[in-house]
Amino acid sequence: MADLIAKEYKKFEDIKRVDESGVEFWLARELAVCLEYAKWDNFKKVIERAMLACQNSGFEIPDHFFETTKAVEMPTKPKKNQENLGFADVGKTKTKNVLEYKLSRYACYLIVQNGDPRKEVIALGQTYFAIQTRRQEVQEYFNQLDEDNKRLVIRGDIKQWNQMLAESAHNAGVITEEEFAIFQNAGYMGLYGGETVKDIHERKGLKTGQKILDYMNSQELIANLFRISLADEKLKKENVSDAETATILHNQVGQEVRATIKRVGGTLPENQPTPEKSIDQITREQLKKLKKQPKKMLDE
Repeated sequence: MADLIAKEYKKFEDIKRVDESGVEFWLARELAVCLEYAKWDNFKKVIERAMLACQNSGFEIPDHFFETTKAVEMPTKPKKNQENLGFADVGKTKTKNVLEYKLSRYACYLIVQNGDPRKEVIALGQTYFAIQTRRQEVQEYFNQLDEDNKRLVIRGDIKQWNQMLAESAHNAGVITEEEFAIFQNAGYMGLYGGETVKDIHERKGLKTGQKILDYMNSQELIANLFRISLADEKLKKENVSDAETATILHNQVGQEVRATIKRVGGTLPENQPTPEKSIDQITREQLKKLKKQPKKMLDE
Protein backbone atom coordinates (compact mmCIF):
# COMPACT_ATOMS: atom_id res chain seq x y z
CA MET A 1 0.00 0.00 0.00
CA ALA A 2 2.81 2.40 0.85
CA ASP A 3 4.37 1.83 -2.59
CA LEU A 4 1.02 2.56 -4.24
CA ILE A 5 0.62 5.81 -2.32
CA ALA A 6 4.15 6.90 -3.17
CA LYS A 7 3.51 6.13 -6.85
CA GLU A 8 0.27 8.14 -6.90
CA TYR A 9 1.90 11.06 -5.07
CA LYS A 10 4.63 11.05 -7.72
CA LYS A 11 1.97 11.33 -10.44
CA PHE A 12 0.69 14.57 -8.91
CA GLU A 13 4.21 15.86 -8.40
CA ASP A 14 5.31 15.03 -11.93
CA ILE A 15 2.61 17.22 -13.52
CA LYS A 16 3.24 20.17 -11.21
CA ARG A 17 4.53 23.22 -13.07
CA VAL A 18 6.17 26.44 -11.89
CA ASP A 19 5.69 29.78 -13.63
CA GLU A 20 8.30 32.51 -14.15
CA SER A 21 7.47 33.97 -10.72
CA GLY A 22 8.13 30.68 -8.97
CA VAL A 23 4.43 29.98 -8.33
CA GLU A 24 3.39 26.33 -8.64
CA PHE A 25 0.33 25.33 -10.66
CA TRP A 26 -1.29 22.32 -12.34
CA LEU A 27 -3.05 22.11 -15.70
CA ALA A 28 -6.61 20.84 -15.47
CA ARG A 29 -6.41 18.50 -18.44
CA GLU A 30 -3.29 16.83 -17.05
CA LEU A 31 -4.89 16.55 -13.62
CA ALA A 32 -7.96 14.95 -15.22
CA VAL A 33 -5.76 12.15 -16.57
CA CYS A 34 -4.13 11.64 -13.16
CA LEU A 35 -7.56 11.41 -11.53
CA GLU A 36 -8.66 8.85 -14.12
CA TYR A 37 -11.34 10.93 -15.83
CA ALA A 38 -11.67 9.73 -19.41
CA LYS A 39 -14.07 12.47 -20.52
CA TRP A 40 -13.34 16.19 -20.18
CA ASP A 41 -17.06 17.01 -19.88
CA ASN A 42 -17.30 14.89 -16.73
CA PHE A 43 -14.22 16.49 -15.24
CA LYS A 44 -15.49 19.98 -16.15
CA LYS A 45 -18.52 19.35 -13.90
CA VAL A 46 -16.15 18.56 -11.02
CA ILE A 47 -14.27 21.81 -11.73
CA GLU A 48 -17.52 23.78 -11.61
CA ARG A 49 -18.39 22.34 -8.20
CA ALA A 50 -14.87 23.13 -7.00
CA MET A 51 -15.24 26.72 -8.25
CA LEU A 52 -18.44 27.06 -6.26
CA ALA A 53 -16.68 25.77 -3.14
CA CYS A 54 -13.88 28.27 -3.76
CA GLN A 55 -16.33 31.16 -3.99
CA ASN A 56 -18.20 30.01 -0.88
CA SER A 57 -14.92 29.96 1.02
CA GLY A 58 -14.44 33.67 0.37
CA PHE A 59 -11.84 33.47 -2.39
CA GLU A 60 -11.84 34.92 -5.88
CA ILE A 61 -12.26 32.14 -8.43
CA PRO A 62 -9.75 33.58 -10.97
CA ASP A 63 -7.08 33.61 -8.25
CA HIS A 64 -7.18 29.80 -8.15
CA PHE A 65 -8.79 28.75 -11.45
CA PHE A 66 -6.99 30.65 -14.21
CA GLU A 67 -9.09 30.15 -17.32
CA THR A 68 -7.12 29.99 -20.54
CA THR A 69 -6.97 28.00 -23.75
CA LYS A 70 -4.74 25.25 -25.09
CA ALA A 71 -3.92 24.58 -28.73
CA VAL A 72 -4.32 20.94 -29.72
CA GLU A 73 -3.81 19.15 -33.02
CA MET A 74 -6.94 17.42 -34.25
CA PRO A 75 -7.12 15.02 -37.21
CA THR A 76 -9.19 16.47 -40.04
CA LYS A 77 -12.38 14.76 -41.10
CA PRO A 78 -12.68 13.68 -44.74
CA LYS A 79 -15.08 15.37 -47.08
CA LYS A 80 -18.23 13.57 -48.09
CA ASN A 81 -17.85 10.81 -50.68
CA GLN A 82 -14.13 10.52 -49.96
CA GLU A 83 -12.78 7.02 -50.42
CA ASN A 84 -11.69 6.43 -46.81
CA LEU A 85 -15.30 5.81 -45.79
CA GLY A 86 -15.50 8.56 -43.22
CA PHE A 87 -12.35 7.88 -41.23
CA ALA A 88 -10.15 10.82 -40.29
CA ASP A 89 -7.02 11.34 -42.34
CA VAL A 90 -4.32 10.81 -39.74
CA GLY A 91 -1.83 12.48 -42.01
CA LYS A 92 -3.67 15.80 -41.91
CA THR A 93 -4.39 17.83 -38.79
CA LYS A 94 -5.75 21.21 -37.83
CA THR A 95 -5.16 23.31 -34.72
CA LYS A 96 -8.06 23.82 -32.34
CA ASN A 97 -8.16 25.90 -29.15
CA VAL A 98 -9.78 24.12 -26.21
CA LEU A 99 -10.63 25.30 -22.70
CA GLU A 100 -7.87 24.86 -20.12
CA TYR A 101 -7.31 25.93 -16.50
CA LYS A 102 -4.18 26.73 -14.57
CA LEU A 103 -4.96 25.48 -11.08
CA SER A 104 -3.48 26.47 -7.74
CA ARG A 105 -2.79 23.81 -5.11
CA TYR A 106 -5.95 24.95 -3.33
CA ALA A 107 -7.99 24.58 -6.53
CA CYS A 108 -6.64 21.06 -6.98
CA TYR A 109 -7.65 20.21 -3.43
CA LEU A 110 -11.19 21.48 -4.02
CA ILE A 111 -11.34 19.41 -7.20
CA VAL A 112 -10.32 16.17 -5.50
CA GLN A 113 -12.74 16.92 -2.67
CA ASN A 114 -15.56 17.16 -5.21
CA GLY A 115 -14.38 14.22 -7.30
CA ASP A 116 -15.74 10.69 -7.49
CA PRO A 117 -15.21 9.21 -4.00
CA ARG A 118 -15.20 5.69 -5.47
CA LYS A 119 -11.81 6.36 -7.06
CA GLU A 120 -8.92 5.42 -4.77
CA VAL A 121 -6.79 8.06 -6.47
CA ILE A 122 -9.25 10.73 -5.29
CA ALA A 123 -8.60 9.87 -1.65
CA LEU A 124 -4.86 9.94 -2.27
CA GLY A 125 -5.23 13.30 -3.99
CA GLN A 126 -7.00 14.72 -0.96
CA THR A 127 -4.01 13.88 1.16
CA TYR A 128 -1.50 15.14 -1.40
CA PHE A 129 -3.17 18.52 -1.81
CA ALA A 130 -3.15 19.10 1.93
CA ILE A 131 -6.45 18.68 3.76
CA GLN A 132 -5.44 21.14 6.46
CA THR A 133 -4.87 23.89 3.88
CA ARG A 134 -8.54 24.28 3.18
CA ARG A 135 -9.55 24.17 6.83
CA GLN A 136 -7.10 26.94 7.74
CA GLU A 137 -8.02 29.15 4.80
CA VAL A 138 -11.77 28.75 5.29
CA GLN A 139 -11.61 29.61 8.98
CA GLU A 140 -10.58 33.20 8.25
CA TYR A 141 -13.62 33.81 6.07
CA PHE A 142 -16.22 31.53 7.64
CA ASN A 143 -17.89 34.04 9.94
CA GLN A 144 -18.40 36.41 7.01
CA LEU A 145 -20.55 33.88 5.14
CA ASP A 146 -24.35 33.77 5.14
CA GLU A 147 -26.16 30.68 6.43
CA ASP A 148 -26.49 28.96 3.04
CA ASN A 149 -22.79 29.34 2.29
CA LYS A 150 -21.82 28.18 5.78
CA ARG A 151 -23.87 25.04 5.19
CA LEU A 152 -22.13 24.43 1.87
CA VAL A 153 -18.67 24.81 3.38
CA ILE A 154 -19.35 22.55 6.38
CA ARG A 155 -21.13 19.96 4.23
CA GLY A 156 -18.01 19.83 2.05
CA ASP A 157 -15.85 19.25 5.11
CA ILE A 158 -18.19 16.51 6.32
CA LYS A 159 -17.99 14.76 2.97
CA GLN A 160 -14.20 14.74 3.27
CA TRP A 161 -14.14 13.60 6.90
CA ASN A 162 -16.80 10.94 6.33
CA GLN A 163 -14.55 9.37 3.71
CA MET A 164 -11.67 9.40 6.17
CA LEU A 165 -13.86 7.97 8.94
CA ALA A 166 -15.07 5.18 6.64
CA GLU A 167 -11.47 4.24 5.91
CA SER A 168 -10.52 4.36 9.59
CA ALA A 169 -13.55 2.26 10.50
CA HIS A 170 -12.64 -0.31 7.85
CA ASN A 171 -9.09 -0.47 9.19
CA ALA A 172 -10.57 -0.94 12.66
CA GLY A 173 -12.56 -4.01 11.59
CA VAL A 174 -15.84 -2.53 10.33
CA ILE A 175 -15.95 -4.52 7.10
CA THR A 176 -19.44 -5.43 5.92
CA GLU A 177 -22.19 -3.01 4.88
CA GLU A 178 -24.29 -4.17 7.84
CA GLU A 179 -21.44 -3.52 10.28
CA PHE A 180 -20.90 -0.06 8.81
CA ALA A 181 -24.62 0.79 9.05
CA ILE A 182 -24.58 -0.21 12.74
CA PHE A 183 -21.36 1.78 13.25
CA GLN A 184 -22.91 4.90 11.66
CA ASN A 185 -26.14 4.57 13.64
CA ALA A 186 -24.17 4.30 16.87
CA GLY A 187 -22.55 7.69 16.29
CA TYR A 188 -25.86 9.38 15.54
CA MET A 189 -27.54 7.70 18.52
CA GLY A 190 -24.86 9.05 20.83
CA LEU A 191 -25.16 12.59 19.47
CA TYR A 192 -28.96 12.62 19.12
CA GLY A 193 -29.92 11.07 22.47
CA GLY A 194 -30.83 7.67 21.06
CA GLU A 195 -32.24 8.65 17.67
CA THR A 196 -31.12 6.50 14.74
CA VAL A 197 -30.58 7.67 11.17
CA LYS A 198 -34.10 6.45 10.37
CA ASP A 199 -35.54 8.36 13.33
CA ILE A 200 -33.81 11.59 12.28
CA HIS A 201 -34.94 11.10 8.68
CA GLU A 202 -38.56 10.66 9.76
CA ARG A 203 -38.49 13.56 12.25
CA LYS A 204 -37.25 15.89 9.53
CA GLY A 205 -40.04 14.72 7.24
CA LEU A 206 -37.68 13.70 4.46
CA LYS A 207 -38.54 11.57 1.47
CA THR A 208 -36.82 8.36 0.41
CA GLY A 209 -33.40 9.16 -1.03
CA GLN A 210 -33.03 12.50 0.74
CA LYS A 211 -29.98 12.62 3.03
CA ILE A 212 -30.26 13.96 6.56
CA LEU A 213 -26.93 15.80 6.29
CA ASP A 214 -28.32 17.79 3.36
CA TYR A 215 -31.16 19.05 5.57
CA MET A 216 -29.19 20.35 8.54
CA ASN A 217 -28.47 23.97 9.42
CA SER A 218 -24.90 25.09 10.02
CA GLN A 219 -24.95 24.46 13.79
CA GLU A 220 -26.26 20.91 13.41
CA LEU A 221 -23.68 20.25 10.70
CA ILE A 222 -20.89 21.56 12.95
CA ALA A 223 -21.96 19.17 15.73
CA ASN A 224 -21.80 16.25 13.28
CA LEU A 225 -18.45 17.40 11.89
CA PHE A 226 -17.08 17.41 15.42
CA ARG A 227 -18.45 13.89 15.98
CA ILE A 228 -17.02 12.53 12.74
CA SER A 229 -13.55 14.11 13.02
CA LEU A 230 -13.21 13.15 16.70
CA ALA A 231 -14.28 9.55 16.02
CA ASP A 232 -11.74 9.31 13.20
CA GLU A 233 -8.98 10.57 15.48
CA LYS A 234 -9.85 8.22 18.35
CA LEU A 235 -10.11 5.14 16.11
CA LYS A 236 -6.60 5.78 14.88
CA LYS A 237 -5.12 6.77 18.22
CA GLU A 238 -6.58 3.83 20.14
CA ASN A 239 -5.69 1.25 17.44
CA VAL A 240 -9.16 -0.31 17.49
CA SER A 241 -9.20 -3.69 15.77
CA ASP A 242 -12.77 -5.02 15.87
CA ALA A 243 -16.18 -3.78 14.71
CA GLU A 244 -17.89 -4.00 18.11
CA THR A 245 -15.27 -1.84 19.84
CA ALA A 246 -15.31 0.65 16.97
CA THR A 247 -19.10 0.92 17.20
CA ILE A 248 -19.01 1.47 20.97
CA LEU A 249 -16.32 4.12 20.53
CA HIS A 250 -18.38 5.97 17.90
CA ASN A 251 -21.39 6.01 20.20
CA GLN A 252 -19.28 7.31 23.09
CA VAL A 253 -17.88 10.08 20.90
CA GLY A 254 -21.41 11.10 19.96
CA GLN A 255 -22.37 11.20 23.64
CA GLU A 256 -19.29 13.31 24.45
CA VAL A 257 -20.17 15.86 21.77
CA ARG A 258 -23.77 15.96 23.03
CA ALA A 259 -22.56 16.50 26.60
CA THR A 260 -20.33 19.35 25.43
CA ILE A 261 -23.27 21.07 23.70
CA LYS A 262 -25.30 20.76 26.91
CA ARG A 263 -22.44 22.01 29.04
CA VAL A 264 -22.00 25.22 27.04
CA GLY A 265 -25.75 25.82 26.85
CA GLY A 266 -26.06 25.15 23.12
CA THR A 267 -29.09 23.83 21.24
CA LEU A 268 -29.11 20.06 20.95
CA PRO A 269 -29.04 18.80 17.36
CA GLU A 270 -32.54 17.30 17.43
CA ASN A 271 -33.89 20.72 18.44
CA GLN A 272 -32.25 22.57 15.56
CA PRO A 273 -34.69 23.72 12.86
CA THR A 274 -34.66 21.83 9.54
CA PRO A 275 -33.80 24.17 6.63
CA GLU A 276 -36.31 24.41 3.79
CA LYS A 277 -33.62 24.18 1.11
CA SER A 278 -31.40 21.15 0.73
CA ILE A 279 -27.67 21.40 0.10
CA ASP A 280 -28.31 20.12 -3.42
CA GLN A 281 -30.83 22.90 -4.11
CA ILE A 282 -28.47 25.59 -2.82
CA THR A 283 -25.66 24.14 -4.93
CA ARG A 284 -27.80 24.19 -8.09
CA GLU A 285 -28.89 27.77 -7.45
CA GLN A 286 -25.34 28.99 -6.90
CA LEU A 287 -23.96 27.08 -9.88
CA LYS A 288 -26.61 28.80 -11.99
CA LYS A 289 -25.46 32.19 -10.69
CA LEU A 290 -21.82 31.24 -11.21
CA LYS A 291 -22.40 30.37 -14.85
CA LYS A 292 -24.03 33.77 -15.45
CA GLN A 293 -20.96 35.64 -14.17
CA PRO A 294 -18.66 37.09 -16.86
CA LYS A 295 -15.66 34.87 -17.46
CA LYS A 296 -12.16 36.20 -16.96
CA MET A 297 -9.78 34.98 -19.63
CA LEU A 298 -6.08 35.01 -18.91
CA ASP A 299 -3.37 34.91 -21.52
CA GLU A 300 -1.05 31.94 -21.69
